[in-house]
Amino acid sequence: MSTTTLPTPVFASRDWPLWSTTARIVVDDPAKLPAAIAIADRLTVAVDHAASRFRHDSEVNRVAAELATGARISPLLSRLVRAAIAAAERSDGDVDPTLGQALAAVGYDRDIRLVADDDGRLVRAVATVRPGWRSLVLEGDRLRLPGHLALDLGATAKALTADDVAGEVHRTLGCSVLVALGGDIATAGRGPVGGWQVRAQDRPGDPATTVSLRGGWAVATSSTQHRSWTRSGERMHHILDPRTGLPAEAVWRSVSVAARSCVEANMLSTAAIVRGMAALPWLAAIGLPARLVDAEGRVLVLGGWPLEVADDPTGD
Repeated sequence: MSTTTLPTPVFASRDWPLWSTTARIVVDDPAKLPAAIAIADRLTVAVDHAASRFRHDSEVNRVAAELATGARISPLLSRLVRAAIAAAERSDGDVDPTLGQALAAVGYDRDIRLVADDDGRLVRAVATVRPGWRSLVLEGDRLRLPGHLALDLGATAKALTADDVAGEVHRTLGCSVLVALGGDIATAGRGPVGGWQVRAQDRPGDPATTVSLRGGWAVATSSTQHRSWTRSGERMHHILDPRTGLPAEAVWRSVSVAARSCVEANMLSTAAIVRGMAALPWLAAIGLPARLVDAEGRVLVLGGWPLEVADDPTGD
């Protein structure tokens, strides 16, 4: 009787700066890494030109003045808006894509690397018609939004892009792939034996663990510690409560959720930050694996997320 031993995959990866965070791509065939990076570059550049709040020449900024009466938008921006509306519906409005003006009002009006702490401006709450997302109407390729609201697609666009890059790399090149855009991680293909090893830690010194992610699954982490700044002596972060137009109470340092798509995982993790303690029964009812780190550094896990023995932060 003879047996055949399959070769052990050799993985190759590349990291690069993107969207004020770090992008990472890992493939199980080193020869396909350059083509995978090219796919990632093409798709991320397209999304940046379509949806960035911080590019004066982005499509979302170019059509902003026309949205009150209706503007024709590209297929890509339409897809990004549809994903944002779906996330708003699934989260009962806790992930709201119409908070662009509210984000600017609390100081997040440019790339986070350029947002200075305590630059003298006062924080002002933005009165919004809640829920603002219900005023966002997409009919075919025509988008309407009242003039007192502004689009911010950041929450869902990055996660959807991670899904898209992973999917296209796998379809086009035939390799297994992991794509991480900051805290948004998507995979496609069978993946390594034992799953992709994903480290869950928001910031150095925070509780940390490593979990196995099955091929074809995704995990997203939302944080009140990253993309943060100080205004009028108060610590601000980029996840707003649509009810107030102000940063959600930082009940959780971070929330991580695993799901079959990154855009779904991100919707759940973002909404959990907004919901605070009410996120616990909500996530438990959904049943997907989730990990929440509270303001004191205590870790809660739900839905089959592995119970953890925290990594030793000293490495000893």
